[in-house]
Amino acid sequence: MEYTSGATSWREALRRAVAGLLPRRSVRPRSGWSVVVPLIAVAAGLLFTTSATTADGTALREDRRPQLAQLIEDRRERVEASDKRRAALLAQVEAETDVLAGSDQPIAEQQRRGDKSRQAAGFTALRGPGLTVRLDDAPRLGDTNRPGNPSNDDLVVHQSDVQAVVNALWAGGAEAMSIMDVRVISTSAVRCVGNTLLLHGRVYSPPFKITAIGNPTALQQALAASEGVRLFRDAVNHFGLGYRETVEGSVTVPAYDGSSALNSVEVPK
Repeated sequence: MEYTSGATSWREALRRAVAGLLPRRSVRPRSGWSVVVPLIAVAAGLLFTTSATTADGTALREDRRPQLAQLIEDRRERVEASDKRRAALLAQVEAETDVLAGSDQPIAEQQRRGDKSRQAAGFTALRGPGLTVRLDDAPRLGDTNRPGNPSNDDLVVHQSDVQAVVNALWAGGAEAMSIMDVRVISTSAVRCVGNTLLLHGRVYSPPFKITAIGNPTALQQALAASEGVRLFRDAVNHFGLGYRETVEGSVTVPAYDGSSALNSVEVPK
């Protein structure tokens, strides 16, 4: 409902309602309704006047989803622009460091020391045999007329499902891993927002692809032994969610190209 004008008319209604409360000559005693009705009019007038003032020409119940979608898109573009600027600055720093390393022995030594840890930290691409796991929502999310009367919450992939696969693959000896072709490192956090995945500040929609490099047999055994993965597979059988394992003879896990800065750290007691 919109209120763009009419404040004057409501003031006039209030004035008339109040005037009706004032004593006036009458040949008959006033009934209770003669007092109650003006009071109701005053209350209604106050409510409408408050709504008109609050709305200030806008819709009080306006759907904010278009604005939210535009806000998300604007932020996504800003993140992409910041990533490009960061990549350019990083390349400049590395180029200048290489120049200094040619004439500064301590810098050259630290550079060699850092290069030895780049692969273990996930800052270099890795290629080898492995396994890819795909998780997907059930088709027709609005259709809950299925055995067991599932809710829409039962028909989507959750954060715990993705995390169960990731943990099982690490336990199975994965040497490197990516989610949606984005390298996972020690500081990566898997979070879900609704039925979308949030990873390193970016949002991804299902199906979710998780790729690990390692011994395919060992990785499959670790997935089979995981309680969390077993529960998801049960949901696959009951509700039609998607789960597929693909053995990779040779697959590439890209290098991590995000920020390595830590916002906080906690030392175990």
